[in-house]
Amino acid sequence: MSLEYAALIGAGLLGFGLLALVVGLIKVSAFPGRPTGGARLLRRWRRVPSRRRILFLAGLAAGVATALLSGWAIAILVFPAALLGVPWLLGRGDELRQISRLKAMEEWTRNLAGVLVAGMSLEQALQRSLRSCPPPLHKEVARLVGALSARTPTPQALARFADDLDDATGDQIVASLILGAKRQGEGLARVLQDLAESVSEEVKARQQVDASRAANRTTARGVTLIAVFMVAALTFAGSYIAPYRTPVGQVVALVILAVFVGILVQLRLMSRTPLPPRFLKADAPSAEARP
Repeated sequence: MSLEYAALIGAGLLGFGLLALVVGLIKVSAFPGRPTGGARLLRRWRRVPSRRRILFLAGLAAGVATALLSGWAIAILVFPAALLGVPWLLGRGDELRQISRLKAMEEWTRNLAGVLVAGMSLEQALQRSLRSCPPPLHKEVARLVGALSARTPTPQALARFADDLDDATGDQIVASLILGAKRQGEGLARVLQDLAESVSEEVKARQQVDASRAANRTTARGVTLIAVFMVAALTFAGSYIAPYRTPVGQVVALVILAVFVGILVQLRLMSRTPLPPRFLKADAPSAEARP
């Protein structure tokens, strides 16, 4: 390994070590107040799922080892990014989860309408709906029932429920429930039944759109796999990639990889179904309820 490689890798490792040392020495205040920069960084790191943290640390360790053994300093950046990004590029995304949640909203709304037809109040119907709640919505409905049991005003509890759902269709359902809670009139069950039919049609439309975008997802996966295979093969190509082993060549290679990854990300985003924006806010019902 030449002196230039050693200096480049050493500078990168030294910078990472200093950053880790600074983060570790920052004092985190135990008193409430505005968190420090180190505390915010630590909180964000703890919010990252454990699987992603393990992948990042494994990629970082593999990158450092590759840089020390082969002189490819860019491996310190490429390996963690590859371990985190390739599964996302090859995955299907949240489309299936969104469709399953829509189906659950349809089923829950239909069941709630059936309970209201039996003559129960809205609060009683919401609490009873937890028994037959579909699994994708059980956590959110349980929070709603807990808030009602704690004597939280129904409009306010429903507004928080809308935030938990975090979906435009959920906002439509919750808006009807909030109006029903304020007016206490008949006809809410019929409105919910109509909403359930509307959600059912939306589920069918989402499924059709998801099927039509399957070709884009397949193309994105194929291009990603070919790119990963080519990069791995060129790494052992010998003299063909010799110019990229210099410090300047590695910077150029990193720029080329960044541009190519940007194209793959754009291709992946083209296969996603855009979601309609939400229109409910948590403070809207409480503001309206004030005298």
